[in-house]
Amino acid sequence: MGAGRGTAFSEVMSGSVLLDGESGPRAMRLDLSVRAEDVLLPHRTTEAVVTGRVRIAGLADDARATGELEISPLARRRIRYRIGFTVGSRRYVLDGWKSISLGRPVKSMTLLPFSLFEGDAEREGGAEGLPGMHGGSDDGGGRARAAGTGTLRFPLTTQLLPFLTSFRFPRAGGGAAAQLAPRWDGAPGRTEVWYTTVTDPATRTGLWLHHELVAPSDGSGAYAHGWVARFPADGEGPVEHARFGPEPWKPPPAGEGFAADGIKSGPGGLRGAAGPFRWELAERPLDGPLFTFPHWSWRRQLLPAAQIVPAPRASYTGTFAYEGGELRLDGAHGATARIYGHGNARRWAWLHADLGGGDVLEIVAATSMRPGLRRLPPLVFLRLRKDGRTWPRRPERTALGWAGPGRFKARVSLPTWTVTGRCGLRRIRVEVSQPEERTLALDYTDPDGSGAVCRNSETADAHILLERWWGRWRKEAEWSLDGTAHAEVGDR
Repeated sequence: MGAGRGTAFSEVMSGSVLLDGESGPRAMRLDLSVRAEDVLLPHRTTEAVVTGRVRIAGLADDARATGELEISPLARRRIRYRIGFTVGSRRYVLDGWKSISLGRPVKSMTLLPFSLFEGDAEREGGAEGLPGMHGGSDDGGGRARAAGTGTLRFPLTTQLLPFLTSFRFPRAGGGAAAQLAPRWDGAPGRTEVWYTTVTDPATRTGLWLHHELVAPSDGSGAYAHGWVARFPADGEGPVEHARFGPEPWKPPPAGEGFAADGIKSGPGGLRGAAGPFRWELAERPLDGPLFTFPHWSWRRQLLPAAQIVPAPRASYTGTFAYEGGELRLDGAHGATARIYGHGNARRWAWLHADLGGGDVLEIVAATSMRPGLRRLPPLVFLRLRKDGRTWPRRPERTALGWAGPGRFKARVSLPTWTVTGRCGLRRIRVEVSQPEERTLALDYTDPDGSGAVCRNSETADAHILLERWWGRWRKEAEWSLDGTAHAEVGDR
């Protein structure tokens, strides 16, 4: 992918939907975040990824809706929306388009008539190809059931200014696929990791797929290994896991990520088998990469280790089989992250929290093994992507200045650990709980042969309070995750 510019913006529409079998309409609202890999130009067709919140009075409030937007105002004279969302365990698809009229540009650009479908979206003229829409249908014929019709409007008087000011033109180069290629250059004493964490919204099961390349410090051959784990919802059984490898590392073909003995993690998805587990998952990134550490630390490898999240919000569709059952994922939310460095920290804590509505929080708090650094308190790297913007603007802000008033502090212990800090006019408090029965302890081996232990939970709890200074500290946002946070604490 080139280093061109993409386009990102937010849009709010409201109106009503008349459900089949009901005598009156229900109020409806969409709060959407849109991201395209290209700069929008009116004379061409641009495909974009949509995430956001769908609300239907008395029926739905899904803050993790996902879909596609086809923007073609001149070439096809339409802007088409295809958005999937969940109501309980049921899947719905909104499919509609704005028909652009050059004679009535304002009205046609602000009016969205749509149809609503329940079940499988693989239907002629419906929301075909929408990721996460491949479950079975109610009619037994592999087609969706019409569920209603409605109309949404873009309110110019209240939303035009927020809409215009929401436009951003991020660099499109270095997207998720580009960040999944191996970094290892043959030097001894290196570790490289690809790890994916997923929450199935239907069963609240958590998944952890960890793929690792280790190049020993003594110069012996690099090897590939890893593990897979299933975290049932609270009270539904113990955490289960299986390891794969080790086996000699063989560089994968260009354009791929991790590959070893039939197990793969790279652009497009993950597949493999280990112990009683079998998985085949398609991954669809819903947002651009998130640099938890500074950009330069990932490019130039100047720190002991660095982490990046190529897909901080992604949708997963496919199957995950385990002893005694199988999960059928349908638009499950999760993320893929990467680590490259000299080995594990002396002590660390990690959190990935999908906050809904397109917002996500990533935290790494770690104490280095380097002499002179190992006695310092954990350095905190915190990145909150909210409303399409990332705070703090520079990740160094949370790690540097640890002796000053803006210091971010991590108190790492189990079953509960916390991170607090202030940057600019905002301050944040994060509390993470990893109950013992929902946490898996595994051994790590560094390139120098030393060991560490991580305690991971893909069904952790988290509470995040974000405050802003308006003459006094006032709550800006608050999130509570019950069994859907991904977290880890490690030590030696």
